[in-house]
Amino acid sequence: MAEISESPLQTSEEKSPVTQMSEPHESDPDFDPKTMRKAKPGLKRLILSLSVLFSFILGFPILWKSIEIYRAPLPFRSIESFSAQIESNPLLFPCQFQAIFVGFDSKSFGADELESAIEKRMLELSSKSSQCGTCNDNYTVSVVVDSRSHCVETKNMKPSCSWKCGPINKFDSIGKLKDNDEEADELLQSMLGSCYDSGYGGKVYSVVVVNGDEEVRAVVGKYRHAWITGTISEEEAVSRIAEIFVKVFVNGGKEEGSIQGEFMPVGADGKIVLSFSLLNADPRDWVYDWNFHEVGEVLVHPVIEALQPIANVTVESQVLYYTPKSSLSFWDDRHGSHIFSTKDLPFFVNSNEWHLDTSAAAGGRSKILQFVVYIPSAKECPLQLILPNGERSETNGFISPMWGGVVVWNPKSCVKNSDTKDIVRNMISPQDLQKVFEVVLGQLRQLFGLKSTNLYVGLSGTSILLGSERGFTEWELDVLSRHHTCFNLQTCATTLGSLSRLVQSLPRMIIKDEIGKQVKFSLEAAKLAQSNASVGIYDASAVSSRQSRSLAEDAFFHPSIMSISYYSFEHCFAVYSPFFLPVLMHVILAALREWKRYKQENWKYLAWKTKAKITS
Repeated sequence: MAEISESPLQTSEEKSPVTQMSEPHESDPDFDPKTMRKAKPGLKRLILSLSVLFSFILGFPILWKSIEIYRAPLPFRSIESFSAQIESNPLLFPCQFQAIFVGFDSKSFGADELESAIEKRMLELSSKSSQCGTCNDNYTVSVVVDSRSHCVETKNMKPSCSWKCGPINKFDSIGKLKDNDEEADELLQSMLGSCYDSGYGGKVYSVVVVNGDEEVRAVVGKYRHAWITGTISEEEAVSRIAEIFVKVFVNGGKEEGSIQGEFMPVGADGKIVLSFSLLNADPRDWVYDWNFHEVGEVLVHPVIEALQPIANVTVESQVLYYTPKSSLSFWDDRHGSHIFSTKDLPFFVNSNEWHLDTSAAAGGRSKILQFVVYIPSAKECPLQLILPNGERSETNGFISPMWGGVVVWNPKSCVKNSDTKDIVRNMISPQDLQKVFEVVLGQLRQLFGLKSTNLYVGLSGTSILLGSERGFTEWELDVLSRHHTCFNLQTCATTLGSLSRLVQSLPRMIIKDEIGKQVKFSLEAAKLAQSNASVGIYDASAVSSRQSRSLAEDAFFHPSIMSISYYSFEHCFAVYSPFFLPVLMHVILAALREWKRYKQENWKYLAWKTKAKITS
């Protein structure tokens, strides 16, 4: 077979590339193209890669700023300091007590000895642990011994409260102290009234002991004083005085199991809505209405004014029909009425048909107290509440803590209207309505943790508690102010502490300027309440503490905190990473690859330069 051989002739064009590639090797046999290069490597590709990378890096702060969550600065250190102070040091109010002995011989017992005995007995009656809202050890005791010959007083007696010796004997006031309690109360108010508003150092509470020949009798007035009359020794008088000071004036005469300060019916915003409802169980039997406006002006309005430092109280009323109770009653021949017992009380309120929560003014965090006057139907009239001891309830009503109270009112004649088409509307007489509202007022006092009766039974004896036309006496309002101030400050510290921990744990939570201002003003109001409490200005401290708690609650429950625009950093990363992470990874890898290539080519160039220098 013939073989095909290549032509020995080649053109210059075909030969030139080989010649060009072989020229360097022929001219410089030591040049290695794999490790050397004669030309300096270009920077164009590296600059382009790095410029793209730096554009991403410089754009990252702009992107971060665009998704930044605004956070107003909060005083975290001030909040922690305030919370620690409230927790470690219970708020103690200053109190001043003075005991006045009239008709006692100052030679047998000196004023200083009586003062020491009263302080010792008060220490025994006081709680061993510091209780917030009380005087505890932050009080002073002064004693005056007014005998028929001369008058002796201790050093703790304030000049503005100096007892004017002799007026009780001079004006024959001993008879007034034992015959008419109201006149005796006003008499002592005229003598001691200058001490009660003496300014700084706390309110002054006084007990006047008048030695006589009759039976011992103790009465606590509606202001800030009490008096004891009768044949009484110094030792017994000291015991009674100390108990009145500690158990009545400081603790409010509360009994075991009574409603405590943390269950006071005041809303988080410092408001209370008193909702009065008249319920006609079956209007087919009878329909009753009331003149609430007239009763409200006489009985309810003074209560609102008395509670003004503690809460902002508003009142509303309504009349409802077809509102039967849930529990059953049965006829009892012994009492001659239909009865229901205390075991039926949890089932008395018919929440399905008693549409009581209809107030538009009770929005937000206001507290609604329901007071229901229930008129039974003809088939269960009269309806009476039987106590566990088998006796009828004098008030024929009951309370439910933090909800309100119910009073059952029976018409005088339990005979239903004749079967006529026209409904006869009856009016509850003002006398009956006043009796009902007196019961309601007693229920309101119980909801605030005070006694609804006019007697205090203590270890040393029984004391009569005079009532006030405002529903609350002066010393009872002092008790409520102290306890509410303490409770409000504790709640404020807890709320602000929770807000501080929540904000610090969630770095991308929205904190508006309004929240910062609310926290700032809350701390300022709390400090003002502490300052007023430390000098014994109870009313002002209660108002400031109420404001501090309300502002703290407003800050914690601000709508922007629970906004759906809030998201965590992990959520932000999950949303934006699919857009930027793939591109950014390619840009970073390209920049690294170009940087590596440039270093290699530059190293080749430097190697050739070094070789050239050695050769030359």
